[in-house]
Amino acid sequence: MNEIIIELEEISPKDFFGAQNAHIELLKKYFPKLKIVARGNKIKALGEDELLEEFDRRMKMLLAHFVKYNKLDENVIELVLTSQSSDDYSTSAYSGDVLVHGVGGKLIKAQTANQRKLVESMRNNDMVFAIGPAGTGKTYTGVALAVQALKNKEVKRIILTRPAVEAGENLGFLPGDLKEKLDPYMQPLYDALRDMIPAEKLALYIENGTIQIAPLAFMRGRTLDNAFVILDEGQNTTHNQMKMFLTRMGKNAKFLLTGDPGQIDLPRRTISGLKEALLILKNVEGVGMIFLDDKDVIRHRLVKKVIEAYKSIEHVD
Repeated sequence: MNEIIIELEEISPKDFFGAQNAHIELLKKYFPKLKIVARGNKIKALGEDELLEEFDRRMKMLLAHFVKYNKLDENVIELVLTSQSSDDYSTSAYSGDVLVHGVGGKLIKAQTANQRKLVESMRNNDMVFAIGPAGTGKTYTGVALAVQALKNKEVKRIILTRPAVEAGENLGFLPGDLKEKLDPYMQPLYDALRDMIPAEKLALYIENGTIQIAPLAFMRGRTLDNAFVILDEGQNTTHNQMKMFLTRMGKNAKFLLTGDPGQIDLPRRTISGLKEALLILKNVEGVGMIFLDDKDVIRHRLVKKVIEAYKSIEHVD
């Protein structure tokens, strides 16, 4: 009797095996002549060579499906175990505007017309500005596009950055080292990633540099090749910061810049690098500009009303 051992890498055994090893029990039903044992992050199968080869092939299909969709259930397992190829049960990455199959099988897609325009603009341009008020999904949609590009091997890394402007709060008074001080500031980026990439895999990506999250100052002097780069809160960049960032663009790079010109935290009389860039780059070929508005707000219904109320008392230059 021969055996094979399949090791789960970058995959949570708990999620793959199912509650109380339900998925393993299903495998045993489809391969009754094999002895299948799941322990730790390994699956061991013992039996005849021919059956072991078929088991190995089906396991590779299951693992590939899980890596792509972050989900397995009994229906999917049965489809994978009885199908001739992945074409019988997989969907295109672009089907139904699904950008990413997130954690727990959550379908992450563009939800409004302007978000869909943003997706389309990123496909057609290497540099895109996404402008709009809070809650319009600029950052979230952008992170989804970045994760999609990484999963599809269109880029080798994701770089997420923000200008470290203190919005009325002093980072110096926070306890901890630089990373601990900046992590809360970068929280919206972490939150989006946690929706789209399982925790263990995300931790590994951050540890090995596949995903980098850092303040804008850390970009100086770098050339960003083979990367999907998102500059978030771009309205808080200065002229010099924006020029520095835009000139970091390397080969096979995608740049997405998001911002809300109505929420500038820069000192008075400091020109927003985002506002300036929108003016001087508006006619440059290869640069896309998408403007989102209140209709794209997908937070609580009151957020739209708050934006409207503030519009009545604010004047944005």
